[in-house]
Amino acid sequence: MRNAFLLGSLALGLSACTFTVQSNTGLSGSRSNLISSLRPDRGEGASYAVGSQVRFSLTTRTPGYVTLISLDPSGRGNVLIRGAAVNAGTTTFPRAEDGVTYDVTTPRGLQRVRAIFTRVRPTVDVVLQGQYSGDSWNTVTSSYLRPYAAPDRDVQETFFYIR
Repeated sequence: MRNAFLLGSLALGLSACTFTVQSNTGLSGSRSNLISSLRPDRGEGASYAVGSQVRFSLTTRTPGYVTLISLDPSGRGNVLIRGAAVNAGTTTFPRAEDGVTYDVTTPRGLQRVRAIFTRVRPTVDVVLQGQYSGDSWNTVTSSYLRPYAAPDRDVQETFFYIR
């Protein structure tokens, strides 16, 4: 009887716990704290139907330049915007001056989006070709950031689901 009570108490206690997933674990360049937030307009982990539009809210602590890249559920990488100048504070992408929309397309599943921030104008372009796994995706980001001093760069990642 005592064991049943202990197990019941443990289950009740654990059900009240909140688990937080850190999207940026293991990202090279993500320790500078220059980006304070990156999220899709419906919130991280939200679901979007094929054909709908998604926007991203990015908050930075200083002015700089942002490149947004995405990794679709099949492992294909895409550049959403390159070297966009941003002021400190919140910027929503796509911006009106970008003249684009971010339309959700197949394949269905987990869509990852990374913001790569540098304090100085980028001198190289990120090049995405072929399919990526988690390790090769991180390698692309690390290679892009290599020319910039650690205090002058940051990376944040968010995600949503395509249904």
